[in-house]
Formats: sequence, structure tokens, C-alpha cells
Amino acid sequence: MEKTPYGLAPYLIDRIMQKRGRLHVFDQFKAEETALIIIDMQRYYLGDIPETKRIIPAINRLAAGFREKGGPVVWVTTTAGEDGKSLWPLYHEAFFKPEGGARHRDGLTAGTQGHQIHPDMDVREGDWFAGKSRFSAFLPGKSELPDMLAAAGIKNVVITGVVTNFCCETSARDAMMLDYRVAMIYDATAARYEEDHQLGIASVFVNFCDVRTADELLETVLV
Repeated sequence: MEKTPYGLAPYLIDRIMQKRGRLHVFDQFKAEETALIIIDMQRYYLGDIPETKRIIPAINRLAAGFREKGGPVVWVTTTAGEDGKSLWPLYHEAFFKPEGGARHRDGLTAGTQGHQIHPDMDVREGDWFAGKSRFSAFLPGKSELPDMLAAAGIKNVVITGVVTNFCCETSARDAMMLDYRVAMIYDATAARYEEDHQLGIASVFVNFCDVRTADELLETVLV
């Protein structure tokens, strides 16, 4: 099948054009009103899904561009367990075999190596940090991020990280429904399989957010 921008099938481009009459939702974001949201770039996930390491350079490049233009860089990390207990029992008990649920819980417990941000990520003094215990980084009561962004007057969010069709997609949906203007970065998000990445991108582009490449965002959108 012929592919069009961001790997989308032609029928999806047709749907987008029929619905809003243009490919992109937003032309510009003011840097001081825009936060770069970097989701779950932790040792656990990047070790479990090695192919996701390919997005590290793009995220680091985006972070440098945001700092230069005055936009906050926010590192969001998942915490799934505490003192051997799950912070999300329904997920661990219903959607995993017992050993898999325990591995996820313990591998994403604060203080473990898996919980740490991957050492190749360019974390700098002055960056922001927010924890979450669900897929979405924008779920009130389960993430520190919404209150942090509201206090700073942030209006726009740029979604990067892993994985595209879980935490990134869910975060983009929730952010839009909280009235943030959202862009997901095609080459700064990744999933276990390329098909999953494409499904996540397609799912949000029609109704929930814009999609851009890292270079597009830095060169034409962020001002």
C-alpha cells in the first residue's frame, strides 16, 4: 500500500483532509507556553525494547532546542510498585501472567536500576521531573504532571518517548481532552513493533493531536 506523510495510509490522509481541510492542526507554538514531555525513557523500557533506543538522539535534540528557546523539558517516569506492592493491582493481576506482573511491578519500583532514566538521555539541571502510576501522564490523581503544567501556565505539550501506542497515545488523548494543544513527534516516539508505532500515530492524528517530526517541530512550529 502506498504510504504518505508519517507512514499513514492514504485513506487516513483523506479522512483528515475531509474533516479539517489541512494536514496539520497547529502552525506554531510559543516556546514559553510549550512543554516537551518525555515519557518513560527509563532503563526498564529501553532494556526490554532495545529498538526504542533509536529515538534517543531525536529526543535529546528536541530537549536542547526547547532549552534554547525557553520551553520546559519534562521527564516523566512510571512507578509501578512500592515495597513489593503494586500501585496498579488491576493491571498487574488481570493483564499479565503472575511472573510478568511481578517483573513489571518490581522493575519499575523507585530506587531500582530499571526505574532510572536511561543514561544516554541528556538530562540537565533545570529540567522538570514528574512521576505517574498509570499509562497517561495527564491523569489527575495518578500523575504529578497536570498540576505542574497548570501552575506554569503551559498551553501546549509535545509528546515524545515510549511506547507510542500505550503511554504516549493515552497521554496525547488525555492532554487534548484537558484542552492542551498537543503534538506527537513521529520520530521521537517508538513502540515494540513498527506496526504498533504506526497504529498509535494513526489513532491520535485524526482526532486528538498534531503529528510532526522533530525537525519540523524545532524549525517551523516552536517559536
